[in-house]
Amino acid sequence: MNEKTNTQERLTDVEERLARVENLLVSINEKLEQRSEIGEVDTEKSEAFKDWVTNYVSMRLQQLVPETCDHPDEAVLQDGPYLDNTTVPCTEEVEHRVKRIPIPFVREMVVQRVAENAREAGVERVDIEFFEQAATF
Repeated sequence: MNEKTNTQERLTDVEERLARVENLLVSINEKLEQRSEIGEVDTEKSEAFKDWVTNYVSMRLQQLVPETCDHPDEAVLQDGPYLDNTTVPCTEEVEHRVKRIPIPFVREMVVQRVAENAREAGVERVDIEFFEQAATF
């Protein structure tokens, strides 16, 4: 229940921040519209400022809620599971076996060892047999 409450509080805080950002953007937009009525505004500078605001808001949103933002294409390789923190493809059975290693630094050592051996051997996808052979020290 405490974790649910904490999550709800964080979500409420993020929503409040986004509402404040939205209000600021609306006021900036209103001021820009008023300025254009007063006199001719340099469109190049205006567009540059709009681009800057857009980039800034996008960056801040990614800092506030990174798990919901778009990620670069290389982060979504997804033609199958990969060994943790590598680009070496593996079977789901290997992925499950790796996740069962309880100590994080040992898990990382095993993954790095298997990845190195797979690259040296030119293995396209690490299966359970190769994993068991390559993971032994």
